[in-house]
Amino acid sequence: MKTLLEVSGVSVSFDGFKAINNLSFQIGKAEMRAIIGPNGAGKTTFMDIITGKTRADEGRVLWGDKSVSLLKMSEAQIARAGVGRKFQRPTVFEDQSVFANLAMALKKDRSPFSVLFYRGNTADTEKVEALAAEIGLTDQLSRKSGELSHGQKQWLEIGMLLAQDPQLLLVDEPAAGMTPEEREHTTSILVEAAKTRAVVVVEHDMEFVRRLNCKVTVLHEGSVLAEGSLDHVTSNQDVIDVYLGR
Repeated sequence: MKTLLEVSGVSVSFDGFKAINNLSFQIGKAEMRAIIGPNGAGKTTFMDIITGKTRADEGRVLWGDKSVSLLKMSEAQIARAGVGRKFQRPTVFEDQSVFANLAMALKKDRSPFSVLFYRGNTADTEKVEALAAEIGLTDQLSRKSGELSHGQKQWLEIGMLLAQDPQLLLVDEPAAGMTPEEREHTTSILVEAAKTRAVVVVEHDMEFVRRLNCKVTVLHEGSVLAEGSLDHVTSNQDVIDVYLGR
């Protein structure tokens, strides 16, 4: 499998505390990966580095076929290069319809002028309808986004990220606050997305991670403690010690 993202020897300190410590991590082009670890393990900082929100003190982060360095790019450039990130709290335009949210997110000319005078066309409408089907919101397209349930807003936001056609999707705790049915649907959206791009899910919920049925990376004190299937990493004595605090 071709590598899409390669993080090697990355470290970051905040006021003398090493949040990321000589971290190395790789993900392939169409792969699902779950990242788990106790609070303070560096999971959020890891995503901040990849998206350009936090600068690494040392190490390298290489991206794509040409192995370009993400460390030299701004957040906006990284997003344009194909890295999409979903935070824990959904951020959708509540006063706009589901259709409008997805249409605004489509990958196109982003000048203020073009956004202001945006006029839909058939191709855009078809794309929006395909996205709505992918996230299971076809019957909600005309509804205001603010009226959606918590789970539906999360799906809409995943749809808005997919509208930009990212090669890598970083998703932070997608299962939080969802009903069992919503979680199941979220699993299928992410599993489907991972067939055509890389999806990295940071999650606390082991049951949710189990359903993703993918390789798991365990972070601890800013570096990789273990990697493999969920059964493999949860039977690892170091992981047991860290998680159960022995």
